[in-house]
Amino acid sequence: MLSALVLTAGIGSRLDPLTRIVAKPAVPVAGKTLVERVLEWLHRQGVRDVVLNLHHRPETITTIVGDGSHLGLRVRYSWEQPLLGSAGGPRHALPLLDAETFLIVNGDTLCDFALGPMVDAHTASGVDVTMALIPNAAPDRYNSVVLDAEGRVRGFVPKGTPASDEVRWHFIGVQIVRAALFEPLPDGVPAETVSSLYAGGLSARTLSVLGYRTRTDFLDVGTPADYLDAVSRLAAAEGGRMVEPDVSLDRSAELRRTSVWRGARLGAGCRLDDCIVAGGVTVPPGFSASRSIVMPSALARESDRAIRQGDLAVFPIGT
Repeated sequence: MLSALVLTAGIGSRLDPLTRIVAKPAVPVAGKTLVERVLEWLHRQGVRDVVLNLHHRPETITTIVGDGSHLGLRVRYSWEQPLLGSAGGPRHALPLLDAETFLIVNGDTLCDFALGPMVDAHTASGVDVTMALIPNAAPDRYNSVVLDAEGRVRGFVPKGTPASDEVRWHFIGVQIVRAALFEPLPDGVPAETVSSLYAGGLSARTLSVLGYRTRTDFLDVGTPADYLDAVSRLAAAEGGRMVEPDVSLDRSAELRRTSVWRGARLGAGCRLDDCIVAGGVTVPPGFSASRSIVMPSALARESDRAIRQGDLAVFPIGT
């Protein structure tokens, strides 16, 4: 199996304020962090050599992953300063990957499908890039990929574009690429794949991209609302809990669809509905909140729409 670059360097601005505590791939998701779930999937698919790129809160990722040996992987790190983007990041990591062809996997989404057939399709087609796709069920929220009759990528459609007769596909953040595509880019300079490198190459007819259509559950941990939904769905599917280990929870506390991170303490009579309790906070007895993020007040900013209650800051969870 190919080696993989897992993109874990992003700032995670859509998941703010949670990403003030940890990098997005380090958020806990029903007993395991997001990055652990991505790496475990890659291991199940036969991947053994992985590079992670790092920028924002890197220590929260390296503390979890280390050298990857406990996950059955060899993990190395590509450090970015400044943040280099979805094309600049792979360019910077090329010396570590040292391969003509490799996988690129987003570190902030979850999917589960067999990689072997995708690798076979990429090899047989002789293309520069193969992108894993599922039908785009939310074109108002996600950009779309348009294919020709042979399954080659013809172009990209911005989210919110009025519907047409053409079938639109959703890129789920797993792709196979040739290193030669990134080698001409200047190292250390930010660059993007889909919006720049791929779109430009397709327009100039210097790039060939295959759309690999697959069936898989797809979880986007983009916003706090997405995150809470992902934790809820995985806890239900795996028979787990939304409360992480090392939490002090008074037996009279009432939690409904609430994610509680390690180190939190919840007092008697707390009532939390559709909430995220992030960081090692102490929630006082009788505290009540709904559709909220509860985290240390020291992390709140003057511009936030947050209510400070003692040592707590309570942020609303949007849609």
